[in-house]
Amino acid sequence: MSKIDFKKEYKELYKPSVKKVSIVEITKFNYLSIDGVGDPNTSIEYKQAIEALFSVSYKVKFMIKKGSIGIDYGVLPLEGLWWTEDMNDFSIERKDLWNWTAMIMQPDFVEKELVDEAMKEVNKKKELPAISKIKFQIIEEGLAAQIMHIGPYSEEKPTIEKLHNYIKDNGYVFNGKHHEIYLSDVRKAAPQNLKTIIRQPISSIE
Repeated sequence: MSKIDFKKEYKELYKPSVKKVSIVEITKFNYLSIDGVGDPNTSIEYKQAIEALFSVSYKVKFMIKKGSIGIDYGVLPLEGLWWTEDMNDFSIERKDLWNWTAMIMQPDFVEKELVDEAMKEVNKKKELPAISKIKFQIIEEGLAAQIMHIGPYSEEKPTIEKLHNYIKDNGYVFNGKHHEIYLSDVRKAAPQNLKTIIRQPISSIE
């Protein structure tokens, strides 16, 4: 049985340049997601969300592999949408004001019924407090600008500014929430080697 690497299948979405901003079209994808509020570095709710999302995503993966579909694939990385009610308050220095959506993309052959079954199975064994908050949703961001950041999350600001300046200088406006994709395992990678895709949905100025 071959194993699908969706990061390679969609390499234009997962391998942006570190030096240059790229413009990509993000079509519809399935996600498991949990919404919350607060600083991800200190929020217990955020840590619980991540644990629940990965637990259910891996359960879905093994159910797909052993079931009638019979496909093996790598679970995709954690992603995050970040915003504040008033975007003038959105600041790296005030993460306690942030709203967030933690999420993991699912292959298109994963359906809600299977996710519901996986959630029940995981909950029987682990009783994770955030499982009941998981939503199965379809997100289509459309046109977006993105760039790769390498280094600690706390040092993203210059990369974000480079992305935002490119958007403004090239006739685009923001059209969605600040989006990050965490390609590295923080348990194994040194902070200076962390790879994070910084993405911003955009639209052209008409």
